[in-house]
Amino acid sequence: MAAPTDGKPLFGAAIIPSMRKALLLPLMISLALAPVQLPALADGLPDLGEVAQVDFSPMLERRIGMSVMNDIRLKEPSYLDDPELEDYLSRLGKRLAANVDGARQDFEFFVLKDSSLNAFAMPGGYIGVHTGLILAAESESELASVLGHEISHVTQHHLARLMNKQQQGQIASLLAMAVAILAARSNPDITQGALVGGQAAMIQNQLNYSRDFEREADRLGIQLLEKAGFDIRGMGSFFGRLDKYGRVYESNAPGYLRTHPLTTERISDMENRIAMRPYHQVPNSTDFLLIKAKIQAQEGAPSDAVTTFEHLLKERKFSIEAPVRYGLTRARLRNGDYPGAERELQNLRQFKLASPLVDTLAAELRMKQGDPAGAARILRPALARHPQERALAYGLTEALLEDHRLDEALKLTISDLQSYPSDARMYRLQARTYSGQGKILLQHRSQAEAYYHSGQLMPAIEQLMLAQKAPDGDFFERSKVDARLRELKAKQAEEMQERKARGQ
Repeated sequence: MAAPTDGKPLFGAAIIPSMRKALLLPLMISLALAPVQLPALADGLPDLGEVAQVDFSPMLERRIGMSVMNDIRLKEPSYLDDPELEDYLSRLGKRLAANVDGARQDFEFFVLKDSSLNAFAMPGGYIGVHTGLILAAESESELASVLGHEISHVTQHHLARLMNKQQQGQIASLLAMAVAILAARSNPDITQGALVGGQAAMIQNQLNYSRDFEREADRLGIQLLEKAGFDIRGMGSFFGRLDKYGRVYESNAPGYLRTHPLTTERISDMENRIAMRPYHQVPNSTDFLLIKAKIQAQEGAPSDAVTTFEHLLKERKFSIEAPVRYGLTRARLRNGDYPGAERELQNLRQFKLASPLVDTLAAELRMKQGDPAGAARILRPALARHPQERALAYGLTEALLEDHRLDEALKLTISDLQSYPSDARMYRLQARTYSGQGKILLQHRSQAEAYYHSGQLMPAIEQLMLAQKAPDGDFFERSKVDARLRELKAKQAEEMQERKARGQ
């Protein structure tokens, strides 16, 4: 296991240098708006019965989380825009979240290409996972245990409750502490300077409080794992392995340990809870193994990835052969060896895996060889079998566009957006379709929605203004553009008023 190189400070969050400004502004907003109220504590843990009573409203949490998420998509270079990875994590996460008691909470899972072992929850149900943590998980139950833990941080509104507690102190001091913690990822000396500057007590209070939340998230995470049908011992094995690793490499411990403090008490409490439950062995899903192989195939130089998988096959260093074949196929495709990838794909097909990951791989190989019609023939029945898989919908639309079957592509985007009306990627594909058809007004209107649902309000407004000037479009289409433009301008005025009220 490669040694992680940094910590990700601020409770439950991995902070990346290029994200500091994007994250600090929402943090300041939340601090300014959070009222002075602290949930009652009992037996050293936050009172679960009062979770919904915190004044940091779920709506505000969602807005803050969405703002940060949009900035991650637009500006964070480690953000991995891979629908297959997101699809897989979403399936896993929603399987766990379906067992949450109480009010319904929407979750969105995303991946950062980062070799360190970390995962984090942001306000509003946004949960990020590093590729390094996915690779480090030795079973799907271990990965699910981390997601269950992060889901529990969200459902218990831990960040909001932390803000409510800290609001009792001086906001200026809290902001100074936040700046110090955010900066610590790339320069630990800054945090030391903050300690010397009088912030030591406040930082320690935050860590103490987060340990209470960690125990609560452990307890609820174990419940989610059990109800979702995973092996609850996955949580004990994964966190136990992290703990041992952290003890050996104390000066360079996994980032997850720095943001999720592991104490002896916490480990013991986790082990005791698990020991009281019956043993339940759960096999790994095929997709878990394929997702790990895909990440491995994308690591390092393409030729090195090919060599790695070839070595595994030659030395028979695997318990299941199919994921290794899948990884080698992907590595050869990435290396530009299309004939070799085709041969490996045929070997992979012999295992008869019922996974959309194999279909998208086969279609991608056809696309790389200039055969979009062949890709569409693979993806259309695959999408019928797996209608929830976004990667299949995107892939089929791309294939139809490349094959100049614009009417079919448009029909697919219209149908898809009825089910997923906030999908910025599909709106972009729809804009391309309208562009190919020469429908200028509709192209700009779809592009406006793509910008809007990516958190880019001003570009969305500009696209609608361009749509107004388009030479085509009937009365009905122009009326829709005018109405949407009025709506977005009203939203823009509202946001400007909020910034003015905050003195920005």
